[in-house]
Amino acid sequence: MVSKKDLRLIVILRYLTDEMLDKLIPVTEQLIFEEGEVIFKEGNLADWFYMLKRGKILLEKRISDHVTVSLGAIKPGYSFGWSAVLDGGPYTSDAVSAETSEIFSIKRGLIVPLLENDHHMGNVLTQRFLREVKSRLDRRTEQFLRSVKSHPDMDVLLE
Repeated sequence: MVSKKDLRLIVILRYLTDEMLDKLIPVTEQLIFEEGEVIFKEGNLADWFYMLKRGKILLEKRISDHVTVSLGAIKPGYSFGWSAVLDGGPYTSDAVSAETSEIFSIKRGLIVPLLENDHHMGNVLTQRFLREVKSRLDRRTEQFLRSVKSHPDMDVLLE
């Protein structure tokens, strides 16, 4: 069974009170994924929210039959599969276990009602999600700009 101590390992949950964590414990499942195992695929219905306790998860996007781009790696303490909480739409990338990984997961149908019924918990988690989204957006913007700047055709434009 998942404990408060376990949930406090997750960065976005560190800001929740003990009472809020008590509400999450009964709806949180603990899963193990082996190296190379796919957790979800881009386009799958986002019905689970995930938090990494141990291991490493790669977020990937297939851009052709032969090319897959890594969008980032999830380290222990961080979460992924936010679409399940935010809009319930499809996942926007693949999530693959890069090594044996221990993951906490909560079904969308269980976490969304909790956040709707406890507005304070919903607000705290939404603020944490927004900080993470901003951080990832900033990183991806930097990656994109480095890529553009290193393109050979840019030398001509920058002269």
